[in-house]
Amino acid sequence: MCLGVPAKVLKVDDHKALVDYGGGIKKIIDAFLVPDIKPGDYVIVHAGAIISKISEEDYREMIELLSQILASMESEEG
Repeated sequence: MCLGVPAKVLKVDDHKALVDYGGGIKKIIDAFLVPDIKPGDYVIVHAGAIISKISEEDYREMIELLSQILASMESEEG
């Protein structure tokens, strides 16, 4: 199973980007596949690389859905 994770681009340097996954998680990833990335863009990251840009609205919807899934999983554990 593959999972693309939404993130916000904080900084771009050549073909590398610093992205924020939220919750204090930041990573440097490959930006080679989508060369027109700039700080402030919202993206999908898969296997350490940006695979596409998304709108801020799509980003927020995905974050909300992932939060709901996590909350559901946590309530099942307890």
